[in-house]
Amino acid sequence: MAQSSNISRRRKSALEDGSIDYLAKRAELVEIAGRQFKNNGFRATTLAEIGHKSGLDRATVYYYFGSKEELFRECLRVGVDDNINECERIASDQELTPAERLRGVINQLMSAYDQHYPHMYVYIQEEMNRIAGEKSTWAQQIISQTRKFERIVMSLISELIERGEMRSDIPVSVAANAVFGMLNWTHRWYQPGGAHPAREVSEGFNDIFFDGMARRKD
Repeated sequence: MAQSSNISRRRKSALEDGSIDYLAKRAELVEIAGRQFKNNGFRATTLAEIGHKSGLDRATVYYYFGSKEELFRECLRVGVDDNINECERIASDQELTPAERLRGVINQLMSAYDQHYPHMYVYIQEEMNRIAGEKSTWAQQIISQTRKFERIVMSLISELIERGEMRSDIPVSVAANAVFGMLNWTHRWYQPGGAHPAREVSEGFNDIFFDGMARRKD
């Protein structure tokens, strides 16, 4: 117990000091952890194997992160926050039409999956339901950010329907879930640097969605 408390104090002090070497090693561990979580699953991944891949023993990993859960949270934090902030900016840009804003939001999420690969996919892949069941402040913040994205997409679809630019015979929630389904399912096959860049994927999804939701001629 005393040793654990000592490591915790050292970790807190190192974070406050924020040396380049310390932060660089934390970033390396986050990168390795994200890939291990995606490939093997959160539950099957151990701190020991994450440490081994970074050249550290399990005990030394605790100098950088207090637990596997803390590593997972750090994997998500930056990607989720950056994505939502950018989606909110796009959605509130009144110089864009509602259709341009919705296309922009869809492009942004796919871009975030690419830029923050594979960390955001870990959340979608197996931990979304687990987090939704948690009562911790962190879990509720992540869920709140997810709900913001959902509200943005549903609001823009509603606006397009009200303007007569999209068909009204399909419920907004169904249309929105079609968007979420297309984007989130990419965790099964998308990899940066693959045959289809993120922008090509999101533009394809946009075309499929907008063509399918186009208002039918009388």
